[in-house]
Amino acid sequence: MKLGVILPSGDLRTSARQAEDAGLDSVFLGDHLMTGRPSLDSTVGLAVAAAVTTRIRIGLSVFVPAMRPLVWAAKQIASLQQVSGERLILGIGSGGGEAQFAAAGVPFAERGPRTDRALRLLPDLLAGKTVDVDGAIVELAPAVGVPPIWVGNRGRLVFQRVAEHGTGWFPSLLPPEDVAAGRRRLVDLGVTSPVIAVGATGALGGGEDLPSAEDMGKGIGDVYGMSLEQAISLPLHGSAEAVAERLETYRAAGAAHVVVGLSGPRWADQVRLLGRVRALLG
Repeated sequence: MKLGVILPSGDLRTSARQAEDAGLDSVFLGDHLMTGRPSLDSTVGLAVAAAVTTRIRIGLSVFVPAMRPLVWAAKQIASLQQVSGERLILGIGSGGGEAQFAAAGVPFAERGPRTDRALRLLPDLLAGKTVDVDGAIVELAPAVGVPPIWVGNRGRLVFQRVAEHGTGWFPSLLPPEDVAAGRRRLVDLGVTSPVIAVGATGALGGGEDLPSAEDMGKGIGDVYGMSLEQAISLPLHGSAEAVAERLETYRAAGAAHVVVGLSGPRWADQVRLLGRVRALLG
């Protein structure tokens, strides 16, 4: 099983190097126009992470092409794939919230069709092929290798998108049994060996300054409308051995990659523990 981490806001250079030095497989950034909190443009931030690392994969969790002109989105992705030495993992989603779409000048109701169009056309655009985009004949250069595409979130349309376009499924904050059920759904749709990556949250190690599983669970329940009992079961918490044991249940459910957003202080210490988890998972 591969293990990644969401980069924190702040010094991306240092954080990306720490994640690579810890032996992790990937670093990710979210893609937000405005959230009420400081956030960097995802492609610029990942370009910085790519520039100071050599091995670790860089990932978008998740890129929202529907908020952008499609060809411009393809140019951003291709540029990031080029400057990273083709280490990109492209998570794609249609979320972001109605206010962000309004700020981008895109009708919120169009996000689904615009996402489907992006999934259909992006591979050829990235590969430098000639593509008809709404009557404009486009051929981007330089051509790049098409990165792994992970379709984010959950639900009927997401499964259909994975089956038709994606190379992977990238849900967040699901218990292992729901991951296993999603895998069965994809197999039923004809995806014989689905690639599944799961977004998680956690606080590794000990100390009163770290949030408890109960604290994190309350936040998850409020956002996702889960029962408190289920929400509290989701955060990764405690020692490296305890977290590795928990992740083994996700591996058994079919997950091949887990991407963790760390909560609380001492990010560098937590990343080192996450590297220990990676070593335990083998």
